[in-house]
Amino acid sequence: MVSYPVCLNISNERCVVVGGGEVAERKVISLLECGAKVILVARTLTPALREMRDAERIEHRADDYKEEYLNGAFLVIGATDREDVNGTISRDARKRRIPVNIVDDPARCTFTVPSVFRRGDLQVAVSTGGKSPALARRVREELEKRYGPEYETFLEIMGTLRGKIVGRGTPWEDNRALFESVLDSDILRHIRDGRGDSVRRIVKDLTGEDMEVEF
Repeated sequence: MVSYPVCLNISNERCVVVGGGEVAERKVISLLECGAKVILVARTLTPALREMRDAERIEHRADDYKEEYLNGAFLVIGATDREDVNGTISRDARKRRIPVNIVDDPARCTFTVPSVFRRGDLQVAVSTGGKSPALARRVREELEKRYGPEYETFLEIMGTLRGKIVGRGTPWEDNRALFESVLDSDILRHIRDGRGDSVRRIVKDLTGEDMEVEF
């Protein structure tokens, strides 16, 4: 099966996680980072999950899993250590046509979660279709070394620059040529070295735009 890669906007969406261990903890953290409204179903929690509950960052249901906890869910993640419970979660979610991920059990998933790293708005995801999370993590770590923190600043510059250039009303082909000229320059090296004056000069020379650059 070939999966269809997609980035979901889950801000303020109701996302249910079943399980209170370390795996569930990681899933909850990643959902919160994306602005989700997390409902956690588990009788016992890790210390970190208890802190999140006490700080009211998550809603906690101190109970065993019941199908009613899927009411209104945008997606659900099963992260328990009981195969029978995970199987029930998967069946209930599929019946309701709610996207479901059962950790380490691709056959019971309608979506899998890739290994991800971020540089500001740059997000890189690596997936092996659930066949080898270890390989996905290894590839992600290699990419993290290749795409360092300078890419966050670079993307902020490119976002601002895009607004300025598109606002000129010039043809799309001309705009693309300008963007590619910046991409092909040595601007990333100057960002990495903290040379703001050089970055501004490159942008000005290639696009004609004056920009304030902060590091």
